[in-house]
Amino acid sequence: MRPVCSAASGCCDEALEESFRAAMANVAAAVSVVTVLTEGDAHGTTVSAFMSLSMTPPMMLVSLDSKSDLLSRLRVGSTLGINVLASHQDQIARRFAQKGVRRFEGVAWTIEDGAPALSERQAWVAVSVTRFVIAGDHTLVLGAVNAADATEEAPLTYWQRTFGSHRRS
Repeated sequence: MRPVCSAASGCCDEALEESFRAAMANVAAAVSVVTVLTEGDAHGTTVSAFMSLSMTPPMMLVSLDSKSDLLSRLRVGSTLGINVLASHQDQIARRFAQKGVRRFEGVAWTIEDGAPALSERQAWVAVSVTRFVIAGDHTLVLGAVNAADATEEAPLTYWQRTFGSHRRS
């Protein structure tokens, strides 16, 4: 077991960052491709930091790197698509995580509820961006849910820097 590292214990920033990364790697997260349509072009990126925020009214939160190309295309009122990936879609997750590639090339998709929707996915949520909150090196994108659906497929998860899945026992 690694020694406990905290700002209070006097760890340097680098050691705390390493300890925090290791701790967060132990948290399994669902994987999604978050998309937006701007000036007729589809844009998307792989995200594991998203969550339901409120049921009344229905709201979602997505965390994007503040240097994200996708974030630079968003405005209050933009429609954001959250394509939750199915367990076999690890190659899609990798593709949308890369920089400098044509991410949608060879990937089946349509426009649904105002945003690019992958034709194959585990779940779908479309939101209207309502607010941006700067949080460290990321920006939290809050949105009101416009539409949602789900399949019975198992989700793609990310744990210990590896893709996997969760299955019902």
